Amino acid sequence: MMARQRWVLGLIVALSAVWLSQADEGMWLFNNPPKKQLKEKYGFDITPQWLEHLQKSSVRLGAGGSGSFVSPDGLVMTNHHVASDALQKVSTAEKNYMRDGFHARTREEEIKCPDQEIDVLMSIEDVTERVNAAVKPGMDPAAAQKARQGAINEIEKESKEKTGLHSEVVTLYQGGQYHLYRYKRYDDVRLVFAPETAIAFFGGDPDNFEYPRYCLDVAFFRVYENGKPAKVDHYLRWSKDGVKEGDLTFVSGHPGRTERLNTVAHLEFIRDVDMPTRLNVIRRREIALKTYSDRSLENERRARDDLFSVQNSRKARLGMLAGLQDPAIMSRKREEEAALREAVAKDPELRKNYGDAWDQIAQALKDYREIFLEHYVLEFGGIGTGFNSELFAIAKRLVRLAEEKTKPNAERLPEYSEARLEALRQSILSEAPIYEDLEIVRLSDSLSMMMEFLGADHEVVQKVLAGKSPQHRAAQLVNGTRLRDLTVRKQLLDGGLSAIEASDDPMIVLARTVDPAARRVRKVYEGKVQEPLRQGYAKISKALFAIKGTSIYPDATFTLRLAYGPVLGYMENGKKIPPYTVIGGLYQHAENHGWKEPFDPPQRWKDRKGKLDLNTPFNFVSTADIIGGNSGSPVVNTKGEVVGLIFDGNIYSLVLNYAYTDELARAVSVDARAILEALRKVYDAEELAKELTGGK
Repeated sequence: MMARQRWVLGLIVALSAVWLSQADEGMWLFNNPPKKQLKEKYGFDITPQWLEHLQKSSVRLGAGGSGSFVSPDGLVMTNHHVASDALQKVSTAEKNYMRDGFHARTREEEIKCPDQEIDVLMSIEDVTERVNAAVKPGMDPAAAQKARQGAINEIEKESKEKTGLHSEVVTLYQGGQYHLYRYKRYDDVRLVFAPETAIAFFGGDPDNFEYPRYCLDVAFFRVYENGKPAKVDHYLRWSKDGVKEGDLTFVSGHPGRTERLNTVAHLEFIRDVDMPTRLNVIRRREIALKTYSDRSLENERRARDDLFSVQNSRKARLGMLAGLQDPAIMSRKREEEAALREAVAKDPELRKNYGDAWDQIAQALKDYREIFLEHYVLEFGGIGTGFNSELFAIAKRLVRLAEEKTKPNAERLPEYSEARLEALRQSILSEAPIYEDLEIVRLSDSLSMMMEFLGADHEVVQKVLAGKSPQHRAAQLVNGTRLRDLTVRKQLLDGGLSAIEASDDPMIVLARTVDPAARRVRKVYEGKVQEPLRQGYAKISKALFAIKGTSIYPDATFTLRLAYGPVLGYMENGKKIPPYTVIGGLYQHAENHGWKEPFDPPQRWKDRKGKLDLNTPFNFVSTADIIGGNSGSPVVNTKGEVVGLIFDGNIYSLVLNYAYTDELARAVSVDARAILEALRKVYDAEELAKELTGGK
């Protein structure tokens, strides 16, 4: 026993960079919060009541971001860039809300947003034992994957039927645990306020992921029930005093995905195969969208949200890749992995149960290399990167749904399980505008990429292009399909498999043509890659639990997490970077860049400069552990009051996908005081400011 304690202590020391020295690290589960760390370092007692209130005040937006209730009348605060998808869909050539902003001065003026959903996490249940029980000893990986997914489908279905809540089984610790998350879902979401893009994204791409910043990256929605503003019991009150440097803050949001538990082999795969491929796709799309946008103002409006997304992804992934190319980071990862493997090898029981995990993962990644491009092009994300088209996405969902509904729920692909049919139907019948010319640009570029990645002689490429160039084939498909018509979509949706098989719509025919190959490569991926990876990481997680207990946090999974850290500046190249910027700095920053776009604030900000308190804190930074998906997360003080709104990280934060550091990495927020100052003195939105502050 003493010998085991000694080598366990040695392991903990070796891994101290992750577990001990970075006390503010962690994207913590709300059902396993960092109570000890907060008490020991900050003297803060986190209570169940405090957590429940913050949990039920926090929301997840279907557009891929976070938010929070900030009034009892269902008012939701998030980022402008999270709301941009909705802004784009409700805008027209005559009313460009992305460019000009939007302000509903009455409830009647609030605009309903097509296919916008907002989820509130109501409960969490550990279902690990039931999910794992479905996998019997001796099952091959393909059978294990099928059994595991079948159990998950049934758990979600039972939960939805029992509670009426949207239910998702979430994989944690990459297979170490499974938790059932139940959400109250609002699908009547209306736009209340958004500023102009020129101030929400002031500094544009050059300032993105940089600091200091001067952005009013905020927007407000309202959720409705039965045609009336929803009454919510849990919402965040506005702080009267804000925060100062050194104050402890908390971030409650939905970080998208991290890979901190990945093995070295897996990180090398991402560095050498996955990330370069994705960057190639992103660069292609950026060029295509930029060329399209530059042709006219209307084109620029139509493509703006897509272009922002790919530009943001390009810069973010370049930062992530730089982290994986940093010898110091990879060396640290190798040392941590070596220490853990040594600890497992020295314990007979751990070695027997978990010792082969790293080899299992390495083999799965070797197998993945053989099918990576085909899987990425034909099936990645359930649609395939080779088909960058809203119309094709609708067609593929219709084709797959028709077939999947003929199967028992336990045997379906997860995105077509009973628990998810309602959301799927809404996405298929979305009233969001689809622009034919933009569809042709997007689809032709992705078909060209498909030919580049798979080769012109690939069987699927031959069938898809049908003897035409990518540009001509894309135009033929987009111009020929009738799926822009909601009536046609509904007929195909309600008609089931017979309607799909009888359809001669070119997009439906294409989806039917591609589906067998896409399903085939997906089956190989799930059996030879996904399931072995899940089993391997489950073993590593169990080894960690045996040594450390469950006091370690899991990788991010776009589920609600709690992060914390003080407001804190940092040193960069020998210069102290202060934690705050002020509104007056906006005008100085604009002047330093000659008042040229993207450093030219909206005219109303120029006109109202004299009314503003230029010393009002505008943006600030903290050491909170965040990542993509946290956009729109509320920043609260120890009382649970709003003091800020997460909207970005600095350039040094991009490595947080793989390893935490607080030396230079910072989370960037809009200060709550700047939001009120702008609402009152720039936008004349006193009624909205009063709603935020309880009428004060």
